[in-house]
Amino acid sequence: MKFSTELLHGITPEKLTGSTTQPIYQTSAYYQETAEDMEKIFAGKKPGFVYTRVNNPTIANFERRMTALEHGIGAVAFSSGMSAISMSIMNIVENGDEIVSNSGLFGGTNAFFKEIKNFGVNVKYVVENKIDNFAKLITEKTKLIYVETIGNPKLDISDIKSLAELAHSKNLPLFVDNTVTTPYLIRPLDFGADIVIHSTSKMINGGGNSIGGIVICGKNFKWNSEKFTKLVDFAKFGNLSYIIRLRNNMLMNFGSCAAPFNAFLTGIGLDTLELRMQQSCDNALNLAKFLSEQKNIQVNYPGLENNFYHELAKKQFNNNFGSMLTIRLKNKEKAFKFINSLKFALNVSNIGDARTLIIHPASTIYFHANELEKINAGVTDDLVRISVGLENISDLISDFDQALTKI
Repeated sequence: MKFSTELLHGITPEKLTGSTTQPIYQTSAYYQETAEDMEKIFAGKKPGFVYTRVNNPTIANFERRMTALEHGIGAVAFSSGMSAISMSIMNIVENGDEIVSNSGLFGGTNAFFKEIKNFGVNVKYVVENKIDNFAKLITEKTKLIYVETIGNPKLDISDIKSLAELAHSKNLPLFVDNTVTTPYLIRPLDFGADIVIHSTSKMINGGGNSIGGIVICGKNFKWNSEKFTKLVDFAKFGNLSYIIRLRNNMLMNFGSCAAPFNAFLTGIGLDTLELRMQQSCDNALNLAKFLSEQKNIQVNYPGLENNFYHELAKKQFNNNFGSMLTIRLKNKEKAFKFINSLKFALNVSNIGDARTLIIHPASTIYFHANELEKINAGVTDDLVRISVGLENISDLISDFDQALTKI
């Protein structure tokens, strides 16, 4: 079954009414006929719903669709991408643990990694995204390797297959944030990754109308409860131990549950993921080519043949290169003037919308980062990040062209 067919036929009509659109179960709690039934559901001996903070039919449907698209064995949806990231990691790390990560991370992830130092968890960053550099940072304290498929906004690309081999040789799981690329470009679990994370607010949703996040678990990693001591009580579930603890402990106890209406909206957006991603990727490539021909601009986009990551991206993302690019415009003043001169690109702190979005990372998503963190993430005062949308490419190029004349 091809990708577009999976998107549209990954669900069956609702049994009670025959509805072809998943109903919104906008309810807090669920009735059970007997106390015995309720006891069995709480004990995990019978399937069912008891409280939306733990599970909900609309959310469960979205979780099943994302699990299937990513070729996983289970998923848990969260209230936001940041809650998905934080809960996925806190599910296994403990005081004294270390994480090895690439440095070109989304600003929110970078801020979270600074925060967990207060819980005794240290993050080591690989400045240059190469396998040998990851290997050098792994110690006995390392609990996991964490990367983004395409760094945001550095646009460095992680070699998922090689990183998975490295991680598994050290009995470590590989966590991959697939937000920027989505399963249309790459399914990290097929490349050996163990946990996939999405901010579903972005490309998965596509319309910029709801916040959400999701964590999908692969089937191959052996969660050794001696190393991952938080999973001791769940060892009987084998490869499912991670995802079951994520729901039963992290989701239930921290309460960062997805909203049914948001899951409904995001599920509708999911139907058109292939069409949107392909159009965005095509537009981004064409816009990058146009900008690379202009004077006094540095363009960073994996689709350009002179880009350091071009060949890896081409192989890993099926001849697509993502919908995000960055440009440098000499100084902050020119960057601001350029953003203010655009008509179609919206000055918005988001990516993956149907519309083209633009932002100045240094003064926004990396505002609280120190200078070294900005340098390692590829963030400079003249850097502008562009999330390319679905507009007609000739209109986009014309808009960017006229904005360039203003600076």
